[in-house]
Parts: sequence; structure tokens; C-alpha cells
Amino acid sequence: MAEIGQLGGTPILILKEGTSRTKGKEAQRANITAAKVIAEAVRSSLGPRGMDKMLVDSLGDVTITNDGATILKEMDVQHPAAKMMVEVAKTQDHEVGDGTTTAVVLAGELLKKAEELLDKNIHPTIIVSGYRRATENALKILDEISLDVSPDDDQVLKNVAITAMATKVVSGAREFLADLAVKAVRSVAEKVGDELRVDIDNVKVEKKEGGSVEDTLLINGVLLDKEVVHHAMPKKVKNAKIALLDGALEVEKTEFDAKINITQVEQMQAFLEEEQNILKNMVEKIKATGANVVITQKGIDDLAQHYLAKAGILAVRRVKKSDMDKLARATGGSIITNIEDITAKDLGEAEVVYEKKVGDEQMVFVEGCKNPKSVSVLIRGASEMVVNEAERAFHDALCVVRNILLESKIVAGGGAPEVEIAKALRDYAETLSGREQLAVIKFAEAVESIPRALAENAGLDPVDILVQLKAAHENGRKWAGVNILDGGVADMDKLNIWEPSSVKKQAMKSASEAAQMILRIDDIIAAGKSTTPKPPSPSGAESSDEY
Repeated sequence: MAEIGQLGGTPILILKEGTSRTKGKEAQRANITAAKVIAEAVRSSLGPRGMDKMLVDSLGDVTITNDGATILKEMDVQHPAAKMMVEVAKTQDHEVGDGTTTAVVLAGELLKKAEELLDKNIHPTIIVSGYRRATENALKILDEISLDVSPDDDQVLKNVAITAMATKVVSGAREFLADLAVKAVRSVAEKVGDELRVDIDNVKVEKKEGGSVEDTLLINGVLLDKEVVHHAMPKKVKNAKIALLDGALEVEKTEFDAKINITQVEQMQAFLEEEQNILKNMVEKIKATGANVVITQKGIDDLAQHYLAKAGILAVRRVKKSDMDKLARATGGSIITNIEDITAKDLGEAEVVYEKKVGDEQMVFVEGCKNPKSVSVLIRGASEMVVNEAERAFHDALCVVRNILLESKIVAGGGAPEVEIAKALRDYAETLSGREQLAVIKFAEAVESIPRALAENAGLDPVDILVQLKAAHENGRKWAGVNILDGGVADMDKLNIWEPSSVKKQAMKSASEAAQMILRIDDIIAAGKSTTPKPPSPSGAESSDEY
């Protein structure tokens, strides 16, 4: 058992056996080291010339990516402080969908700089206070330098999406994918009163290996990874009127055990005919509304399939609830729970519904919806890993386009805003007295780690680049950033490298808050691992070593 102090020579046993405790500077060092290791793991993946990571899980499944959130999610992180860094990436991904690597690298650098101050015996509370002030100022500076753009300007949205995908494996097809991302987000954006709402979950992304990334399709409707249920049904229906059913096209079975006594052959025949009539009436009800496509969340009886095929109706079964909701949004139809209540008004509409072979499987396309509030994207690629990475890149593109529509402010990329923030923070530090000034200066140095990492990953000399960047910003070139392609400094606005302001803000907030939280910890009390109880001895008596 862990021992905490003594009373009159008698040890006081407070903590459970196996508990370990680390206090003071040792605890802070352990936490900072763990966080720095996580930051270093993703640092080399930052920027267009960043490297990828190959992650192999315990089952041997391989993931190749340079998406910060994915790297940290796939890594099996044990240390509690390291887990906090993983949370930073998750928060960044959830809130704005991009900038995860930036947030983690910045948090690691803030802790590294704080460690230098701790070595000079500056109290963690003073460092935290300085970091808090620096963050507030950094966010103000970001607001001041941000440019207002029109959310209706497709070219700006496209440029932002291209920048988000420049770091990915699929960067070669980034212009093509950026165009699809802008069209997809525009389709699902809707005005509710004065408020614009954009839910990117309404962009359904399906993946299929085969072809190349340029074969990726945007469908103005919904793509279902299902096939038409019966071979005799039409495989293509134009001017589709779609019935969306929540229930099953089957005869309901009784809830409890029921016994039916049949004594004559005629009764058996009547029983079977009644079942047939029920199914026939269901199909007649659907046909009477003018529906020529049926999509149901549950099953379709074999006999019902036969009647639907005879009526020339295309049917798809066992469609996910989330896909049913997307179909309702895309086609303008209503999801019907009871077939008795179905009317022509409940039907959704699409120009065409057809079955097509994609890769090795049949898929059903619901295309040409007039004003779809849900669309689908079919991502193609040479292999499973390329398709998965293309999906992650496309998700980032969707997120940044959404961010601009919701908050129409942009800043240049290439580390330009970070250098501008660092310059302004150094000026602000001079207005402070006391040791907080040192913390603000260290915060400025940490922010500069982003352009430094961009330069390092591109094989450039980070010291030379930073000196050139600082000189450019002193001369009023606020959008001067790291030109990775030509290996120097260039104005990012002329290269059309733009990022949403909200991504930078969230990265700054997430990183700063995580660093502050880790710095405030001075005691780690870790419970011992629970052990499985010993099996009882054969005699049933407890063994002597348990006393």
C-alpha cells in the first residue's frame, strides 16, 4: 500500500496497494515529455511536403495517412498526458474538420517553451497566466488580419478546399475534388430564417476501389450500396416516384406463440391465400399511389417481390435508417410507417433510379433530384488505402468550405498568419511588466514553430526561412509565407493559398488550453492495474498466503 506520512511513528496507509504517485517537477516533466513525443510524431506530416505515417494495428490492418486526427486515433496511446493531446486533435477535427496537425504541433511547442521557463524557476501559474493573455491577443490579431469574403464566391471556396487538400496523398486531383466539395456543400446548405445551416453529414460518401481518384462522382441524390431485390424487376426507372417505407413488406408474425389447428386441406389453402392477399393488397396500395420505386428499411417477402416485379416496380430493401433520412431529404418524399396511410403526396421524386455495377458490386443510384438537400459522392481510387485517404482529404475539403459559408473570413496559409501573430505578440509583451512577459514571448516563439516545421518538412533551412519571413513582415508584407515549391518566401495571397480563419482560431484555442491544463498538473496519482482474483484452492479453504 502507498504510505502518506506518519503519526507518532505509526504509518498511515491511505492509498490502495499498487498505487503510484509522482509529485512536483517530476510530474510536470513526465507530462510535458509525453505531450512533446505526441507532437513530434505528427510534426513531420505538416504541410504540402509533409511525410505520411504507416500505422499497423493489433490485427495487422494497415492505415497510411498524414491526417493528424487519424494518426493519433490509430495510435494506441497509454500515457494520460499524451491522451490529452489526442483529445486536442479530436476536438479540432470535430469543431472545424481541419488543422489537427497544426493544433497538436502548437500544443507540443507551447509545452516545450514552458519547460524552458520552468527550468528558470518560474511558477507554472505565471506561465499559464501569460499563455492565457497571449491567446486572447493572438485571437484578436487573427480577427484584425482576416479578410472578409463573399460566401457566394465559388473561386474563394475552391481555393480554400485546394489548400486543405494540398497536404494529402490525393493532392494531384485536388482541383477536381475541390470543385466537387464546393458543389456538394452548396447543395446541402439551407437557410432557416436568417441563419444558414450546413450539415456535412448530408453529404453521403461511399468508397469503392477501382479506377482513379479522377473517376470520383458527385450524384445529385443518394447512392445506395444495395441491389435491386428481384431479377425480374426493371433495372432502370425514369421519372421515378419513390415510396419510402419504414416497415416491412411482409405478413406480420404474432408477438407470442400462437397455435393454429388445421383439420382440412381447404383450410390450409385458405390460410395461404389470405397471406397472399395481404401481400397483394400491400403492393396494390403502393401501386395505386403511382409509385414505380419502393425503398424500404426492412425486409420484402418473396411473394411481395414477385407482385412488385409484375407491377414493374423497382424495389430495394434493408436500407439503413440514416440513408432513408437522406433519401427523404434528397427526393422530397416522406418516410411512411404504415402502408395503409400512403398517398401520392408522400412520394419522393427523381429523374432516374437505376442499378449499376461499381467495382465488384451492384449499387443503386437515385439521381437527378430537383433540389436535393442531401447528395452523394462516390470516391474511387486504385487501392483501398488510396480510397480511404481520398475520403479523409475530401472530408477536410467539405469542412473548410462549410466553415467559410458559416464564417466568411479567411487568412493566408504558408505560416503567414503565425509570423504576423508572433510579431504582434512580441510588441504586446513589451507592455507587460513581470514574468508574464517571458511567457508571452515564449508563446510567440511557439507559434513560429508552424512556419519552421513547414520549412523543415520541405527540406529548407528553417533558420534562413524564419529570418526572411520576419524581415518581410517587418516591411509590411503580412501575407508573406513559406514558398515550399520554390524554396523561399513569397506572398501567399498571390499564390491563392487561403485557409478559413475559424480553423486557425480553433487550433490556437485548443493548443493553448491543452498546454495550460497540462502545466497546472503537479501531482499524478495512478491506481494500480486491477488483477484477476486467484481461483479458490481445491479444498475450498483460503490459501495461507492470503492472510
